[in-house]
Amino acid sequence: MSNALKKIWNILSTALVVLMVSCAVFLMGSRLVGYQCYTVISGSMEPKYSVGDLIYVKKVDPTAIHVGDDITFVLNEDLVVATHRVVRIDVENQRFYTKGLANEIEDNDPVHFNNLIGVPQFSIPKLGYVSDFIQHPPGTYITIGIGIILILAVFLSDMIGKKKEDEEEDATAVQAEMDTAAEENERLKAELAQLRAEMESKK
Repeated sequence: MSNALKKIWNILSTALVVLMVSCAVFLMGSRLVGYQCYTVISGSMEPKYSVGDLIYVKKVDPTAIHVGDDITFVLNEDLVVATHRVVRIDVENQRFYTKGLANEIEDNDPVHFNNLIGVPQFSIPKLGYVSDFIQHPPGTYITIGIGIILILAVFLSDMIGKKKEDEEEDATAVQAEMDTAAEENERLKAELAQLRAEMESKK
């Protein structure tokens, strides 16, 4: 591999590794600090949240919710998750009444306090598509495969480069030894010629 191609490959492989690590941090690392990630699947909260956005939700106590807050909650028995704005609160019956920003009417069913997941803290546009792709087959397998290929390619490239460098170093060392031997041979020849000349002059 030429130096130019090797440099391009190193840049591309490094960029891909950084991208994959960054995605892993945003998707998995957030859970370590108490966030849950959800992909927006409808336009009911536009323009604040668009389809494909990834929202980061922090768990809160239901009693800390106020009218005007956006909440993420379990919508139905199929465990579908939604994020809508609270427009009314029935504290006595422990119910939130919600509405999507883009919707003209309130949601049909109130949200029980027990179905509250938390409050969205921030979102990253369109990262939800990446999240869904990585977390569900065949995207999971493709992502793992790409990761393995990148690791192997980087290691193989380094191994091939190291082997070539070792071969070049060995060749250089052999050539240096040959040059040293040739110089020594020429020196001995010169000394021998000088001795012969001295002996001839003494005759």
